[in-house]
Amino acid sequence: MPSSRTVVFCAIDDLIPISGNVLTGFGGFLESLADVGIPSVWVSSRNRHQLDSPIRKLGHSGPFIAENGSGVYLPEDYFHLKPQRTLRLGRFTCIPVAAPQPAAAEALETLADDTQISIVPLRSLSTRECMQNTGLSRQEADALRQRDFDELFFFAGTSDADIQRFRQRAEHHKFSLRRFGSLWSLAVRASLATCIQELRRLYDRALHAHSFAIAITTTAESPELSRACDRAILLTERSSTGPAPTFTSHPPAKCLPLFSTDTWPFVLDAIQRSRRP
Repeated sequence: MPSSRTVVFCAIDDLIPISGNVLTGFGGFLESLADVGIPSVWVSSRNRHQLDSPIRKLGHSGPFIAENGSGVYLPEDYFHLKPQRTLRLGRFTCIPVAAPQPAAAEALETLADDTQISIVPLRSLSTRECMQNTGLSRQEADALRQRDFDELFFFAGTSDADIQRFRQRAEHHKFSLRRFGSLWSLAVRASLATCIQELRRLYDRALHAHSFAIAITTTAESPELSRACDRAILLTERSSTGPAPTFTSHPPAKCLPLFSTDTWPFVLDAIQRSRRP
């Protein structure tokens, strides 16, 4: 495991598309982080099956947070000191934060019955129907449906007022309800902030020092990631001299252009300048 006290939490969904190429320069940036001993943690709304291919392709050997803050996934023997509460999911040790399935499936059914709002769980569709509704290939559609914690669904013929009522009911039950592209995701007790806290405690124990967390995120990602870290780097489609982000972090996020050829060297430099002595 890396020895640096700096830990980078990187929201990767806009940087590694499900279909298509990795954003130019991002792969080299990850290699540069590894070269200087800074661990990176991927943060994603996808599940472990969807992340398997990019993990192998980019050689990611660190932890990742999946399914919208539902759980922390650790590679084998990444930490010598084991977390107290874990699940074995595939080839990963997982620290569950959300309640594992079928909790989300049951919660979704309860919400639909309580509100009398029509929903269609993605797992209820055939592979062909899933492909038609998501625009994904057969392999990608099959991977999308295999959730450890959250339940993916879409509303069927509902109004904006119905969706708002559904969201309010989910909030009343303290369920985590998020947009997932053209779909929605429901989880029971998911929390990205808690996932980050769990990981930082493990890094603190392993390093015998307080970790220093830096978030890398985009304007399309939840500000929850930035707020849970000590520093934030916001990748925007505007220039670095554009308006400040609409959310707050402590201190304010450093803004860099998402598609500039110089962005990733600047990000690496900003991370190294932010490191504690």
